[in-house]
Amino acid sequence: MVSHAEWKLARDRKVAESISEEKDGTESAERVRRRQELDLAWDLGQAVYDRRTELGIAQTELARRARMTQPQVSKLELGGTMPTVPLLARLARAMDSTFSMELDGDTMRVAFTAHARSEASESEAGAGAGTDVEAGAGAGDGADGGAGPAAAEARAAHG
Repeated sequence: MVSHAEWKLARDRKVAESISEEKDGTESAERVRRRQELDLAWDLGQAVYDRRTELGIAQTELARRARMTQPQVSKLELGGTMPTVPLLARLARAMDSTFSMELDGDTMRVAFTAHARSEASESEAGAGAGTDVEAGAGAGDGADGGAGPAAAEARAAHG
């Protein structure tokens, strides 16, 4: 399996190879637009990956919390898809964070920032959520079974 960093390098090489310059050394407007779109998709994926790993949760747990599949999370993290605004909102809730996007001319910044709370309680909530998945919480009856970010916080707060 290719690591996230190795994939980024391979992706950057492919993008660089596909962007050819015009005879006068400039890029066509379409290629510039496409490159910016790819960069944004990559930055969004990197922001999801960074926050998920900060929480210490697996792709499968994030997928469960955000009502996605693990392959969808993987594709998103690798910059292979452009998420919709509703999906970004679900991801922010699933990762107990605030999503922000700053656009300033050609500069774009995206981030999932942790909600203000102690790192210790964040680690406990992440660990509790991972344990629930391994124990099979919510399986079988078709119901959520109270599993999710809010339930994990409640379990962590009540012992």
